[in-house]
Amino acid sequence: MRALDIKLFRDLRRLWAQVLAIALVIAGGVATLILAVGSHRSLDETRAAYYERYRFADVFAVVSRAPKTVVDQILEIPGVATAEARISKLALLDIPNYLEPASAQVISLPDVGEPKLNRLYMRLGRTPEPGRSDEVVVNDTFAKAHGFVIGSRFSAILNGRKRELVIVGTALSPEFIYTVGPGDLMPDDRRFAIIWMSEKALAGAYNLEGAFSSVTVKLLRGASERETIVRLDALLDKYGGRASYGRKDQTSHAWIDHELDMLSNMSRTLTPIFLLVSAFLVNLTLTRLVALEREQIGLLKAVGYANRAIVAHYVKFVFAIVALGVLIGSIVGTWLGVFVTQFFGDFFHFPFLVFAKSPDLYVIAAALSLTAAVLGASRALRDVVKLAPAVAMQPPAPPRFRKLLPGRFGVEKMLSQPVVMTLRNVTRHPVRAAFTVLGMAAATAILIVSIFVYDTMESLIDVTYFMADRQDATVSLVEKRQQDVVRQMARLPGVFVAEPYREVPVRIRNGSVERRIVVSGRLRGADLNRIIDIVLQPVVLPESGLAISSILAQILGVKAGDSVDIDLLEGARRTVTVPIAALVEDYFGIRGMMDAEALARLMRESPTVTSVSLSFDQNQREAFYAAIKAMPTVSGLGLQRVSLANFRQSIALLITTMASIYTALATVIAFGLVYNSARISLSERARELASLRVLGFTRREVLWILLLELAALTIAAQPPGWAMGYGLAWIMQTKLAGELMRVRLVVESQTYLFASAIVITAAIFSALVVRQRVNQLDLVAVLKTRD
Repeated sequence: MRALDIKLFRDLRRLWAQVLAIALVIAGGVATLILAVGSHRSLDETRAAYYERYRFADVFAVVSRAPKTVVDQILEIPGVATAEARISKLALLDIPNYLEPASAQVISLPDVGEPKLNRLYMRLGRTPEPGRSDEVVVNDTFAKAHGFVIGSRFSAILNGRKRELVIVGTALSPEFIYTVGPGDLMPDDRRFAIIWMSEKALAGAYNLEGAFSSVTVKLLRGASERETIVRLDALLDKYGGRASYGRKDQTSHAWIDHELDMLSNMSRTLTPIFLLVSAFLVNLTLTRLVALEREQIGLLKAVGYANRAIVAHYVKFVFAIVALGVLIGSIVGTWLGVFVTQFFGDFFHFPFLVFAKSPDLYVIAAALSLTAAVLGASRALRDVVKLAPAVAMQPPAPPRFRKLLPGRFGVEKMLSQPVVMTLRNVTRHPVRAAFTVLGMAAATAILIVSIFVYDTMESLIDVTYFMADRQDATVSLVEKRQQDVVRQMARLPGVFVAEPYREVPVRIRNGSVERRIVVSGRLRGADLNRIIDIVLQPVVLPESGLAISSILAQILGVKAGDSVDIDLLEGARRTVTVPIAALVEDYFGIRGMMDAEALARLMRESPTVTSVSLSFDQNQREAFYAAIKAMPTVSGLGLQRVSLANFRQSIALLITTMASIYTALATVIAFGLVYNSARISLSERARELASLRVLGFTRREVLWILLLELAALTIAAQPPGWAMGYGLAWIMQTKLAGELMRVRLVVESQTYLFASAIVITAAIFSALVVRQRVNQLDLVAVLKTRD
């Protein structure tokens, strides 16, 4: 083995603790990249495979009643590959031994064969037989939530008549991965079901023999979705069509897209931050580490080693550290990636998981880490290798002595000797101190950006569930009703307040940019459904004009005072031009809001209601639920307290789980940085500290001088770390903003304190290690001069 290789192994063994610490910093960046990108690819490929195998449709449409012969006309539309008609209705459920009303989307299945589109993945049992009107298949999550098995029974109100149904199978569907019931904001497996019945049975219940109420379409590759939707709407308009829509507006697909986008945005935001911070820390650490080898480099040159051989030796040293970091990061990142993929897969109830094998991720992670490490070492090597051997073998010239402040200030008299020595050492090496402070600030910043997600989720919950939507329940109606239904609801047991709510589907457009949204009409002085602005103050709707979400205004490129075109997709369809009266802040969906009377004028109808917001006495909820179950006009009941619990168990859980993982990785990086700073500082000042010991300083005094500098730099790094953390949180908040959900930029004071506490804890841990090293200093060996 060559002499330099022997030295390499000896250096690795001698510096094993620092090597491991640097490797952990590299591993943190590598694991973040593999975890984030790998899990997103796996989930995206799983969804694509699920859609393809079970024929998820591309276009969806709902009608009041259309004859089946219309399907032949749909098939003639250019670009349509397959079309399938079916019956789809909302129904209220009465589940044995379950107090709260539940609801369901009831969908027909062909009496013979499988559906052409949106096929079922059967978990248990079979599909209903054509002659059995009571047999149903339910979605697997609903069955598990209630402990249903094959043969279990429950009741449903179908077209005003209560029927007992028996479960003969449980299934999953690509159309209903993410299921949200009427009046609800979050999925609720206990209170919303997907029920599949034979077409013959469902047609008989709703008097739709030979007709359909829903149609799904599969497009040919390369076909224009927009053109197909326009032609389909024109065809279905006379049958009470409610405007066709594509996948991006289909509830389940849109929410999964949003979840995957948030996962992707977290990876695109946090991963570069982690990689850049780890690259900076590796650069900083290795620069100081290689500089400590100055005399050894001079000695190697003196005995005949060429610059190329010396550089190669240190590059190998860097390679060894990077290889260890990449190995650890790859193992941890792969394990976390599999965990996150399975976690999200279980949440989405995918019937299978496709794990994406992405060797390019490992190559990219290794290349980025190696590049950062080599650049960090090469800067020091460039400065030292160019020196003549005789010069390099000598210690660096001591910095020029100068007083901190003029003598008349008497600083030395006011401060203790260790403090003065610490300040002198920092001021004599300002660049080194600045980079150390910057590194610690970066460690604090990545902790803040990882933890702030908890703050913003709690703020979102507070604004949404306690300041804006303050109702106890939202009653959704089968179809729009006159205003007298509000008085009827107000007379239900325990009800304190009842407020009307009207929703109209529209297509809002500004030039070539358009979105399909819902315009809600509400009372101007509504107390239950309030609109909250960015400063958390209630907004009173204008008497005329449209108020829209700020993010929708950004998408459309409009501002208050501009006008937009609106295609009304309900009732007498027409296109109207409406002024934007106000921009409001909301955090779920992109919506338009109008005064209820103004919306009625726009629709050219008397004021009507599609849902009612209620505040009721919780002590009378049993009687209230019983009254709701007895109302055939009700299609669903949303409960605010249940929605809040579901939010915490779904969206918040997914995001905070990812935040916990990133926080753990950020903690590892922070510990690695602070520990390396302390160890390298000890190595740089070992001769000075040994000299102080010989001059009579005690071990405690020597240790205090060293640790005082570490403490000063750690504390000085916190304010800039807080500022950097807030800036990174702003970037994160911007990237997490989507059309379905946004978050507020909220970083609580305890987040700053917690992040700083982790960095300070790392400093204390490093101080304990340094203390042991100081106590073990060999004064003779340290002070010995090289020959």
